[in-house]
Amino acid sequence: MNTISRVLSFVWPHRRRLLTSVLFAGLVAMLWSVTLLLAFPVMKVLLQGEHLDDYVQREIVAAELDLRENTPVNLPISPTWKLNAFRLVQTHIVPLAPKDQFDTLAAILVLLLVCTVLKGTFRFIQEVLIAGVVEASMMGLREEAFRRTLSLDYQTLSLDGTSQLMSRFTFDMQQIKDGLMVIGVRLVREPLKAIACLVCAFLVNWQLTLLSLLFVPLTGLVFYRLGRKLKRASHRMMESMSRIYKVLEESFDSVKVLIAFGGQRRHRDRFHAENKEYYAKVMTIAKIDAISNPAMEMLGMLAILLGVLPGAYLVLRETRFIWGIQLSQSVMEIAELAVMYTLLAGIVDPARKLSNVFTVARRALVAADRVFELIDRETLVEENPQARTLPRHHKSIEFTDVNFRYAVRDETAVARPAALQDVTLRVGAGEVVAVVGENGSGKSTLLNLLPRFYDAEAGSVRIDGTDIREVGLKELRSQIGVVTQDPMLFDDTIAENIRYGKSDATREEIEDAARKADALSFIEQLPDGFETRVGEKGQSLSGGQRQRVTLARAIVRDPAILILDEPTSAIDAQSEYALHKVLRSFVQGRTTFIVTHSVSPTLLDLITQVAVMDQGKLVAFGPHETLIDTCPLYQQLFNSQVRQRSA
Repeated sequence: MNTISRVLSFVWPHRRRLLTSVLFAGLVAMLWSVTLLLAFPVMKVLLQGEHLDDYVQREIVAAELDLRENTPVNLPISPTWKLNAFRLVQTHIVPLAPKDQFDTLAAILVLLLVCTVLKGTFRFIQEVLIAGVVEASMMGLREEAFRRTLSLDYQTLSLDGTSQLMSRFTFDMQQIKDGLMVIGVRLVREPLKAIACLVCAFLVNWQLTLLSLLFVPLTGLVFYRLGRKLKRASHRMMESMSRIYKVLEESFDSVKVLIAFGGQRRHRDRFHAENKEYYAKVMTIAKIDAISNPAMEMLGMLAILLGVLPGAYLVLRETRFIWGIQLSQSVMEIAELAVMYTLLAGIVDPARKLSNVFTVARRALVAADRVFELIDRETLVEENPQARTLPRHHKSIEFTDVNFRYAVRDETAVARPAALQDVTLRVGAGEVVAVVGENGSGKSTLLNLLPRFYDAEAGSVRIDGTDIREVGLKELRSQIGVVTQDPMLFDDTIAENIRYGKSDATREEIEDAARKADALSFIEQLPDGFETRVGEKGQSLSGGQRQRVTLARAIVRDPAILILDEPTSAIDAQSEYALHKVLRSFVQGRTTFIVTHSVSPTLLDLITQVAVMDQGKLVAFGPHETLIDTCPLYQQLFNSQVRQRSA
C-alpha cells in the first residue's frame, strides 16, 4: 500500500464531509467562471453599445444560417446546441433585462456582486468542511502512530530516542496536516475552476483554446523534475529538524550540568550548527518553491499568447483564417476576444495556485513516509499468539545460557559487543538477590530480560519452569514491580502516580502502599496531601521523596517479583537506610533483585544471595559470606565500598 492510499485510509471515514466540500468547491468553480463571463456583456454594453435582445437575436440568426448551410461540420460545438441555448436566453432572460444601457450595466454589476458574495460564502463553507476532515484525519493518524509506538519494545524506542520520536509527532505531523489542508481546499477547487473556465473558453472558440493547451505537456515535465528535487530536499530538511530537536532535548534535560560547567557556549555552537544546516535545507526548498510560481506564470502567459494573439489577428483583420487554417466559425468581435483573454487568465490563476499545492504536497508525502515508517516498525519483543497462563510465581526464576547483544539503528553499522554471554542463574522463590558489578558489566541488562524489555538472542528465561516468551506480556508484567534508578513520576497527583502501579487500586490500597513505602509522613505534610501535583518528572519533590513514591507504586501492585535498579544511587545515607528498612518487611515472600554498586551493612541484612557480573558474564553467585572469601572481584568491590564509607 503506497503512502497516498495509506493517508487516504485515515480520510475515508470522513468521506461524507469531504464529498460535501467537493460539492461546494464545484459551486465556487461555477461562480468563478460566471463572474469571468460577465466581462462579455460588460464589453458589449460599454464598447459596442449593443442591447442584449439585439445580440441574442443576431446570434440566433447566425446559428440558423449555419444549420442551413451545414458548414460547421465535425465541430465540438454543435450549431443546434448553440441555437437552442440562445433561444432559451431569448425566452427566459431577455424579457427580464433592462432596456437602458446604464441600467443594463448596473444590473450586470449587481449580478457580479451577488456572484462574488455567494462564491465567498461557498468557499468559506468548503474550507471549514475540509478543516474538519483534516483535523479528524490527523487525530486518527496521531492516535494510530502513538498506539503503534507504545506497542514497540524498550530497545527499539531507545534506538530512535525522544528527539526523533518528537520530531515525527510534531514537525512531521504538521507537514502532513498542512499538505492535507492545502490539497483538500485547492487541489479540488482550483482544478474545478480551471475546468469551468476551459469549458467556457471552448464555447467561445475551441480552436484558439486548443492552441493555448500546447504548453500543458511542458508544464507537466517541469513539475516532474522539480518534484524529484523537492522530495530529496524535504527528506533532508526533516532529518535536520530531528537533529535540532535532539540538541534542544539534551540541552534542556541537562540544564543543571550545563550551567554548572559553563557549557552554554558549546550548546549554542551546536544549536547554531544544526540551525544553519536546517536553514540551508529550507532554502533549497524555498528556491524550488520560488521558481515554481514564475515558471507557472511564464508558461501560463505563453499559453495565453498562443490563444489571444491569433485571436487579435482574426479581430483586427476581420477574418476567420490564418495561413489557410480556419480558427473561428465567424469573424470574431473585440468582446469575444476580451472574454477569451479573461477566461484563459482565469485558467492560469488556478494553475499558479496549484504550483503551491505541489510543493506542500511533496513535503507532506515525505513526512507521511517518515510517520508510516514508524507505524510499520516491528517490535523486537513479540507477543505470543498462543500465550500460556502464568500462575503467581512460587518456585524459581532461571536464566539458562543467556546471550544478548544490543541492536543498532543502522544495519550497516558495526555490531555492538555482547552485553551478556552464557549467563546461567537459578534463584529460588522468596530470595533477595543483590546483582553487583562494575559499570557496563550487564547487571541491568540481565534483569531487563525478566519483564521482557528485551529478549535474549540465545538461551531462555523461565519463571517456575515456564519460558517467559510463552506467556502474555501483560500477564507476565503484572507479576513484576520495577523501581528504576531515576525515579520517574508523571505530572499528576501523588495518588495517581501511586495508582499507576494498579489502575483499579482503591484509596485505602494507595494509602497503605504509601505507608509501607514510608511516604505517608511527608505526604500528609503537603497542603493537598495525596492530591498534590508533583510537577513535570516529579520536580516538586526531593529525590528521596520521589523514590518512596515510586516504591509505593511498586508496592500497590503487590508483585511476586520485585526489581530494584540502583534504587539508592540518587539518595543520601539516611534515605538509603529508610528504604532498606521498608524493603525488609515488603520483600517477605517475594523474589527480589537489587542492582547496586554499594553493598552496605543494611543491605547485607536484607539480601540472601549475591550475583557478581563482569563484562557480561556471571562470575560468582552465592551468599555474601561465601563470596567475600572466594571471589576476588567481589572482594574488590566490597572493600572499595568499605573504604569509601570509612573516608
